[in-house]
Amino acid sequence: MSESATVEEGRLPVSSELVGVLAMVLASAAFGTSGVLVKLIGAEVEISALALAFWRDITTFTVLLTGLAIFRRRWLRIRRADLRWLVGLGASLGIFHVFWNLAVFVNGAAVATVQQAAMPAIVTIVAWFLWRESLTWRKIVAILLTFTGTVLVSGLDVLGQVQLSAGGLLVGLGVPISYASWTLFGKKVRETYNPLTALTYGFGVAALILLPFQAFTPQPWPVPGQTLTWFAALIMLSTILPFAAYTFALGRLPASVASILAMSEIAFVAVYAYFLLGERLTPSQVLGAGLVIGGVLLLSWRRRRRVGVARGQRKVSGQDMGSGTRQA
Repeated sequence: MSESATVEEGRLPVSSELVGVLAMVLASAAFGTSGVLVKLIGAEVEISALALAFWRDITTFTVLLTGLAIFRRRWLRIRRADLRWLVGLGASLGIFHVFWNLAVFVNGAAVATVQQAAMPAIVTIVAWFLWRESLTWRKIVAILLTFTGTVLVSGLDVLGQVQLSAGGLLVGLGVPISYASWTLFGKKVRETYNPLTALTYGFGVAALILLPFQAFTPQPWPVPGQTLTWFAALIMLSTILPFAAYTFALGRLPASVASILAMSEIAFVAVYAYFLLGERLTPSQVLGAGLVIGGVLLLSWRRRRRVGVARGQRKVSGQDMGSGTRQA
């Protein structure tokens, strides 16, 4: 396997974490545009959520495969032993799309969003069990802040009117579990492969998972030219960019931290809805967005502080070496 397809070794862990945090913020900001673009697409063409998810995944796979085949063919090489992890990555992504769409249909978008917010707790517990990632009070508080903020942003008035069935509860449970599975498989794959390699195979498998459902859902045809423009933006801005940044960050951050930072998407969605769609935010939704940001900053502040300490230590070490002193 080519060295270009593998993750380089020897990075400074502290600076890597800071870059990972920035990558997660970028991913969340880009993920947040998905709702706006999906709404624009739905306003111009009648398409089911399952059909849109399939065409989104298969198009993303085609773009990534074509790009790598032309510019970085060696990145498509994988070890047979790693195929199971790549299949797991893609399968969890495809299954997440199915559960997410079902949750929106059965429970409504607001409840589905809240159910999705349980993902960081699942990832944190599993990552502690599998990889012994630290379970600190900062992570616990950050999870509570982001979950509470998500509930508020989703709208307490809407949630109070919802009566969940047993099927709705089961579907809702599948949302954070499949989302967490994608994050955990992504963490494992990033130990060996770069983000584009992982995503190419991941979206290919995800499209295969969604393919059987297409026989039971209407397909959009014909598609207006303006809709194709919005769809192209959905692929490039809301899919390839954020998924690549997310997967990149998984190579530099603990899975638990990445999953918590991913919840900052909720705050970006609220901002986009206000400025781009003209949706008015209630005081509780503004408070919710603030809590989500607070949870993210709680983790980010710790990492910025560690970067500053590490830089100071390297500076002192350099001065000592220059003066000829010897460390004890």
